[in-house]
Amino acid sequence: MTQTPFIPDLVQFLIFAALLLGLAWPLGHYMARVFTGEAQFLSPIENAILGLAGQGRPQPQRWHAYALSLLAFNAAGFALLFLMLRYQNLLPLNPQGFDGMPAPLAFNTAMSFVTNTNWQSYGGETTLSNLNQMLGLTTQNFVSAASGAAVAAAVARGFAAKQTRVLGNFWVDLTRTTLYILLPAALVLALVLVALGLPQTLAASFDATTLEGAKQSIALGPVASQIAIKQLGTNGGGFFNVNSAHPFENPNALSNLLTTISILLIPVAFCFTYGRLVGDRRQGRALFAAMAVLFLTGFAAIYGAERLGNPLHAGLVDAAAGNMEGKEVRFGILASTLWAAATTAASNGSVNAMLDSFTPLGGLVAMLNIQLGEVVYGGVGVGLTGMLLFVIITVFLAGLMVGRTPEYLGKKIEAKEIKLAALTLLIMPLGILVFASLAIATGQAQASVQDAGPHGLSELLYAYTSATGNNGSAFAGFTANTPWHNSFLGIAMMLGRFGYIIPILAIAGSLAAKRPAAETAGTFPTHGPLFVTLLVATILIVGALTFLPVLALGPIAEHVSIRAGQSF
Repeated sequence: MTQTPFIPDLVQFLIFAALLLGLAWPLGHYMARVFTGEAQFLSPIENAILGLAGQGRPQPQRWHAYALSLLAFNAAGFALLFLMLRYQNLLPLNPQGFDGMPAPLAFNTAMSFVTNTNWQSYGGETTLSNLNQMLGLTTQNFVSAASGAAVAAAVARGFAAKQTRVLGNFWVDLTRTTLYILLPAALVLALVLVALGLPQTLAASFDATTLEGAKQSIALGPVASQIAIKQLGTNGGGFFNVNSAHPFENPNALSNLLTTISILLIPVAFCFTYGRLVGDRRQGRALFAAMAVLFLTGFAAIYGAERLGNPLHAGLVDAAAGNMEGKEVRFGILASTLWAAATTAASNGSVNAMLDSFTPLGGLVAMLNIQLGEVVYGGVGVGLTGMLLFVIITVFLAGLMVGRTPEYLGKKIEAKEIKLAALTLLIMPLGILVFASLAIATGQAQASVQDAGPHGLSELLYAYTSATGNNGSAFAGFTANTPWHNSFLGIAMMLGRFGYIIPILAIAGSLAAKRPAAETAGTFPTHGPLFVTLLVATILIVGALTFLPVLALGPIAEHVSIRAGQSF
């Protein structure tokens, strides 16, 4: 009799959840102390960095000055990384002798890492020098995540402020995030990963002799340091082409558990940080609960689809094995689907199994996680701010229901805030539906998909979904390294990043200047189960209305076809 895998899988999931919450709760409290300036144990280094940056006496900034500082910093980072990638053949620490990237690929890659997307239209071990892996990509892994965290801190201050026009200082928030949070965490995780077997060397490769006596060159490099921050910073870009399915990125079950936790650790902690920064911990717990409902629902759907497997193979394989195509035998269904749910919910984009080989419904949920705006914990900082945009929309709808001006944290939500929040809802359909349609109309899509029929459409949709959602994962069958896709995917990444950040900073600036209203019996509470339910429903309804028609032509059509005995 075949033993059911459900109980062992449940135990694994509960261990994961317990460790994640056990680490995220205290980390969230510590992060709040960092953003309020209470953590001062590295102040000499912090002051020295700010002094070198011309911020010896940093002054609080209004929202537009904060946004301009962020844009200027990211523009400079993009330009520097683009030049490093374009002319890497002229730079040192290139033992492989790699040429510079073509301009469209360099544009795509630079934009990808600056926007915390980490989409890769190239194979890391066959394209990038050690210098670009370390100084180029790893640096952006730190500062792009720190930029998102800085925005979240500024937005929380704006929501909680009482009649002020300033949100803090971008340069201070950026420095503190990097110095007090990301660097220490990445250093500890990198050392643990080295102990677990990840390489950390400047050597290009080593030659091995196979069992058959053949010679094989195995790529090496500074792997552990990049993997640590790629997960903690919700970056996701792999040192190797197959990402965390590679044994040098993810050698065993323990490394898989630790890196899966790392993907969600800081985004989950930000919920508790937010509660402290706004002075009402119930608000942070409410956001955490809404995200948890969406995350658990998505994970259960992916796990169920992959555990049931492909109906065309019924009776041909052990039913308990599920759909193992494209998955590591080392990890199995549970670890692979948990990773897929975490990485698409958290704007991380790394993979330990190939999403192109998931069942249609499994791939659909992974895609929908991104299309919802990656607010299910999301990326470092930006996941929280994306959820707050839905909070604004939800309290507006609640106000319509009870016939009262909507309020959040005692601040009146008026036309300006609603217009800005609604504007962001256009970003995802623009980057996904419009850009994907252009690719189809010009024939660029047909030349890049691997499979015919609805699965080919899913490959295209996932690529532009991943780019616009700043995720970075891909259906592996899509050939994205063309001038057209490199250019339009890069533009989609930019829209998906700054098209959300700028409006939420403007909303925070507007709310910061308002006088808080006293809570009355008619005030709609934004921390209870009713509000959490309404918030989840709003997110799902917006996502369904926007993307259900095209999903019906892609993964849903493929699922129905497979049930009817047809595959693609």
